Amino acid sequence: MNPLHVPCPSCGALNRADPARLAQASCGKCRASLVPDHPLDLTAATFERQVAKSDLPVLVDFWAPWCGPCRSMAPAFAEAARLLGPGVRLAKINTEAEPSLGQAFGVQSIPTMILFRNGREADRVSGAMPAAQIAAWVRSRLG
Repeated sequence: MNPLHVPCPSCGALNRADPARLAQASCGKCRASLVPDHPLDLTAATFERQVAKSDLPVLVDFWAPWCGPCRSMAPAFAEAARLLGPGVRLAKINTEAEPSLGQAFGVQSIPTMILFRNGREADRVSGAMPAAQIAAWVRSRLG
């Protein structure tokens, strides 16, 4: 099987990883695990590297601190990271801190989750969901 290109969640270095041993893979530069058990916090500066350069599908939660449903879904989204890992990376974008990213993807309501494959939007869904439903939705979209 061909190696995957996986950006390090810590330093951003692009790594090649064996898909069969992804769960144990670490960054060749900083030695951090390539598979975090929690969602990454993305910014405009880190989005391109973590989403567009990754061979892993990435599920991004667009949220805001003032949004009640966003706050109530946060633990479920974190649990979904554990349910979907290591083959899917989960990330969060605070639309208050990074409004340009929300605008770039036409996010009109939050929470909105967008699933990216090969750096491109594959699907999206709006509204809070429990962890099992998030995981089932992602799996159904990845086939």
